[in-house]
Amino acid sequence: MSALIEDCRHFTSYSGIKLPLKLVGELDEADMRNRNTYFRGTYDPAGQLVCCEKIVYGETEFRHRYSYHPDGRLAQAEIDDGSGEPQIIDYPA
Repeated sequence: MSALIEDCRHFTSYSGIKLPLKLVGELDEADMRNRNTYFRGTYDPAGQLVCCEKIVYGETEFRHRYSYHPDGRLAQAEIDDGSGEPQIIDYPA
């Protein structure tokens, strides 16, 4: 069984209000040395965002996890704002 390789990248912000969030302002490794706040995006091999986290002073402020239908459309979003009760939003096929 082969493991899926995920791509983790860092960003300054996001744009829009639709899910999945669109991360913008990609940061390179040198930019990360002095950042206190950033967004970490994890992408699947197809290039779809599967996890988005806002990191503030090393702590995760919020996390979104996304899953997709076979045709690439968003199937589910799990939004964890740190309250301990994530919100699940389903998007029917």
